[in-house]
Amino acid sequence: MFAVLGAAIVDFYAHLSGWLVLAAGLLLLDLRFGIKAAKVRGEAIRFSRAWRRTINKSVDYLGWVTVAEMLSRTFGVNLGKPVVSIGVLMIIYMIELTSCLNNYFEYKGLPWHFEPYNWVKKKVSLGELLRKKE
Repeated sequence: MFAVLGAAIVDFYAHLSGWLVLAAGLLLLDLRFGIKAAKVRGEAIRFSRAWRRTINKSVDYLGWVTVAEMLSRTFGVNLGKPVVSIGVLMIIYMIELTSCLNNYFEYKGLPWHFEPYNWVKKKVSLGELLRKKE
């Protein structure tokens, strides 16, 4: 019984392994740089809270990857390519990458702030996405 269920789950996520590995890498980077940025800010670090938030994010990302796969199976058949699901994953991973980069900049004491959504809103060049903090 469990072997059949396990095989179905593995079959569902098998071709998404790259996206799941990317999520795991981004989560660990965000955890590391988030802790270092909090130390720079002088905040008390509670590792239980940091790990709890990281685990909650990983469950959220697993949910988003599942949604993307369902969109791929629904719309990918009609479009020929899974563009809808890739779009969903790119938005979610851009949010996490933004968090990683902003925590890194704060940890290193760099005066930059990464804002990728200005690129979408204002159609600015990619070089203008990095702006100095005010």
